Amino acid sequence: MKLEMICTGEEILAGQVVDTNAAWVGERLMEQGIEMQRRVTVGDRLEDLISVFQERSQCADVILVNGGLGPTEDDMSAFAMAQAKGEPLVECVAWRERLERWYASQGRIMPASNSKQALLPASAVMVDNPVGTACGFRIKLNKAWLFFTPGVPHEFKQMVDEQFIPFVISEHSVTENTLLYKLLTFGVGESSLADDLDKLVIPEGITIGYRSYMPHIEIKLFARGENAANALPETVDKVKFVLGDSLVSDGHSSLAAEVNQRLLEQGKSLSIAESCTKGQLAIELLAQPGSDEYFHQAVIVTNEASKNKLLKITPETTSKYGAASIEMAVAMASNLRLLLESDYALATSDMVEQEVDGRQRTMVSIALVSQGKIWHQTIDIPFRRPEMFRSICAAVAYDMLRRALLGTPPIITYPFIRRF
Repeated sequence: MKLEMICTGEEILAGQVVDTNAAWVGERLMEQGIEMQRRVTVGDRLEDLISVFQERSQCADVILVNGGLGPTEDDMSAFAMAQAKGEPLVECVAWRERLERWYASQGRIMPASNSKQALLPASAVMVDNPVGTACGFRIKLNKAWLFFTPGVPHEFKQMVDEQFIPFVISEHSVTENTLLYKLLTFGVGESSLADDLDKLVIPEGITIGYRSYMPHIEIKLFARGENAANALPETVDKVKFVLGDSLVSDGHSSLAAEVNQRLLEQGKSLSIAESCTKGQLAIELLAQPGSDEYFHQAVIVTNEASKNKLLKITPETTSKYGAASIEMAVAMASNLRLLLESDYALATSDMVEQEVDGRQRTMVSIALVSQGKIWHQTIDIPFRRPEMFRSICAAVAYDMLRRALLGTPPIITYPFIRRF
C-alpha cells in the first residue's frame, strides 16, 4: 500500500501557521506500522487543488487530505474534488440536519454559510466528525481513495484515530511489517553520533535516522519486513551501547517526560528554584501528566530582593560569591528543599558573561540537593539566544536529577559544554 498526504491552506504555505497535523499523523501512522511515502502542501487555489488530486491519485493507494472543509469561500476542497472527479456537489441531508439540530440545541440559528459544509461530491461517502461542523468524506479517484478531514487539530486527530486508521487497516493490507524505535540523546551533536553509529553493522531492512530538535537529537531505528523486525531488539541494544552517556531516554521525547516518569515511579517529591531559566524547568515538568503528585513548589527569583525574601539568601552570600556562583545555586536549592521537606530540589543561578581564556563565556551554576547530598556544577553554555540558553540549561538540570534517580553520578561531561 502506498499512502500519501495532501495538506491544504495558503496560511501553511506562507508560514503563518506551522503544520503540526502533518508531523502528528506521520508519527501516529508509524505507531500502527503504516509508513507515509509522500506529503504535498498546496494552497487554496482551485486549479492547484484539482491538479494535485488528479496527479497524486494516479500514484497512491490512499491519500489523506487535510483542510479546506470550512464554511468560507476559500475552503474549496470538496468543490475541487468534485471538479477533479467530473461530478456535481450534492447536499448530504443527514449532515445538514445534524448541523441544524446542533445549532438549535445551543439556542442559535445556523448561519447560511454552514450549509456549504453539507455539500459533498456526488459519489463521496460521508465520514463522521464527532467534534466539529465540517464532516469528512472519502471518494475514489483513479487508483486512490482520497480521505478528506478538516484542518482543526483536535477534530483532525480524533477523525484520524476513529475513522482514518481503521479504514486503512480494514480496506488495505499492509504488505510489509514496519516498526519504529526511538532513543533520545543529549549533549552530543548529530554528526558525532552519526560517525559513531555508522561503524555498526546493521541488519538488512533496518535503517537509522536522526531528528534534531534542540537540545535533543532523536535516534530513529526503522525496521521494514519480518526479518528486520525480529532483529530490531538486538540492534537497539547495540545502538544503546554506542550512545553511552548521551542516551537520556528510551521511549520519551524529552528529558522532562523521562524525569516525570522516574519521579512518579519512585514516589519522590521535587521543588525548583529558578533564576536564569525563568520558569522553563517548572513549565516543562508541570506539562507532564501526573506531575502534581510529586511537584511541591516552584520559585522564580530573578533579583536579589526576591532571593532574600523568598529563599532567605543573605546579602552576604550574594556579595561574597556572586549571583551566578555555585554557593548561590546550592543555597537556593537547599533553602527551598527545607520549606516543604522535598526529596529533591533543583536550582539554577543567574547567568554571568565574562572573559575566560580570551573568550567571552556565558556561565551559570546548577545545584541538585537531596537529604544529606549536594551536587553542583558551573557550566559554560555556548549559545547566546535566550530560548536556546534556557533550554540547554534546563536539560542539564533535568539530566542531573535523572541520573541521581537512577543512582548514577549526576554530573558528567558533555562534549559541547565546558564545565568549571
